[in-house]
Amino acid sequence: MRARVMGGKGGAPWLYLAPALVVLGGLLVYPVYELGLISFLEYTQAQVSGGEPSSFQGLGNYRALFADDRFRQVLLTTVVFAAACVVATLAVGCALAVLLTRIRALPRLALTLAALGAWATPAITGSTVWVFLFDPDFGPVDKALSWLGLSGFDGYAWTYDRYSAFALVLLEVVWCSFPFVMVTVYAGIRAIPGEVLEAAALDGASQWRIWRGVMAPMLRPILVVVTIQSVIWDFKVFTQIYVMTNGGGIAGQNLTLNVYAYQKAFASSQYGLGSAIGVVMLLILLAVTLGYLRLLRRQGEEI
Repeated sequence: MRARVMGGKGGAPWLYLAPALVVLGGLLVYPVYELGLISFLEYTQAQVSGGEPSSFQGLGNYRALFADDRFRQVLLTTVVFAAACVVATLAVGCALAVLLTRIRALPRLALTLAALGAWATPAITGSTVWVFLFDPDFGPVDKALSWLGLSGFDGYAWTYDRYSAFALVLLEVVWCSFPFVMVTVYAGIRAIPGEVLEAAALDGASQWRIWRGVMAPMLRPILVVVTIQSVIWDFKVFTQIYVMTNGGGIAGQNLTLNVYAYQKAFASSQYGLGSAIGVVMLLILLAVTLGYLRLLRRQGEEI
């Protein structure tokens, strides 16, 4: 009987995957189901407390969302901000991964430990530290810029202006995200045969041409993974925005979808609208991921 189960091509893989699928079903599938269900209901504090029964709204919450100019503005802002974070994270991570292959063991160890320290720092802790660094009264960044003769930064409030606040959050997001890209890409570079890189160098290729023509094509499966992971992480940034801009900035000028959903669901007790925003985010991320993978498959890449 055991040999029959082990030899069955159809059922054996699912048998091995069953424990993981059960755990994932409890942690992912059921919450997503509840999120989708609430998004179709009128679900406010009155329904939560049991004072009024829930009523089915159909697509009413979604129609209300897409008719809201504020939601469309926040959606566009989130897409642009997430794209900037992804590009910056990949650029910094890949550049430092290449640097790790060019420096000696001791500096490489120091850089790796520093990067892993940034990666291991909780988001709320890192955000608080960055807010202190750029504090207009006590932060060392403004004092250092003023010491260098940049008088415009004397007491400059980075979180007051919309764009400087987003830039500050972007720096913190890249700081805590690039180590994943750096370590992953570095491991992929170390797996590339040294003869290939030596041949490219002997042919007179510059470091940029070696990266673009040799490393990047061979690292494409790894770059796909880190890109998709970065898109998912950066599109749903919450802690950094909430902590560093004090809940979304002045008059909500630094809102992203995750913070906007939090405000709708918990600050305004409009849980149906908040859930609808969550479903929209899920569908956008799913569409981006599947579209990216499909594009790569059309180009003949194996993932």
